[in-house]
Amino acid sequence: MTGLHDDLGTAVGLPRPPRRVVSLVPSLTEALAVTVPDRLVGATDWCTHPAGLDVARVRGTKNPDRAAIAALAPDLVIANREENRQLDVQRLRAAGIPVWVTVIESLDQALTSMRRLVTEVLDVGGPEWLRTAAAQWAQPAPEPELRVAVPIWRDPWMVVGSRTFAGDVLARLGLRNAFADDAERYPRVDPARLRDAGLDAVLLPDEPYAFTADDGPEAFPGVRTVLVSGRDLTWYGPSLAEARRRLLAAVRG
Repeated sequence: MTGLHDDLGTAVGLPRPPRRVVSLVPSLTEALAVTVPDRLVGATDWCTHPAGLDVARVRGTKNPDRAAIAALAPDLVIANREENRQLDVQRLRAAGIPVWVTVIESLDQALTSMRRLVTEVLDVGGPEWLRTAAAQWAQPAPEPELRVAVPIWRDPWMVVGSRTFAGDVLARLGLRNAFADDAERYPRVDPARLRDAGLDAVLLPDEPYAFTADDGPEAFPGVRTVLVSGRDLTWYGPSLAEARRRLLAAVRG
């Protein structure tokens, strides 16, 4: 297989379609487990879908166990620029392990990146979930109605800012992200600034911080809060096939 370049433009030499793959990205782990389950041999401790996934675990996205990865003798490791450290990618490559790095900051990038990974790298046909996801998100966005913020952490409070996959999801849902023009992708925001941002609603996902009915809404008195699935909002695997419908239903109440 010649001429393959990952999303960063880095050449990735593969003599044949990989048969043993380690994923360092929960979203992509789910995509691989659904699409080519016989090829996935390793994943991070944070890779929770599909339920009951039975593969070797190689620690976290930011601190992968490189020795454990090497012991699995993978043909390919799949990483993501945002999720994983460049240092780990470099050291895996220095150990002779090919690494494919994805870059996903929008829905279009997600669909294109996953389609390339499946069809060009894994050399299999495009899966049904990917076709369904593309069709669902090709629908026109509703007219912008609500001005929202999406905290992803508290103490310190952090929100979805600019140039993020989740931010693009919001726009595709017809929601106006109050921090879409912030210079930071995930800016730290004082709670008072959040309360004074003229918000119609605050969306509280259950990951990476696990907001619940008892942990989060109390910080926004007088503002509607909506608990949503973090997987629907931030994952770019098979969940995309149903994420649009579920998120719109949650926001519309």
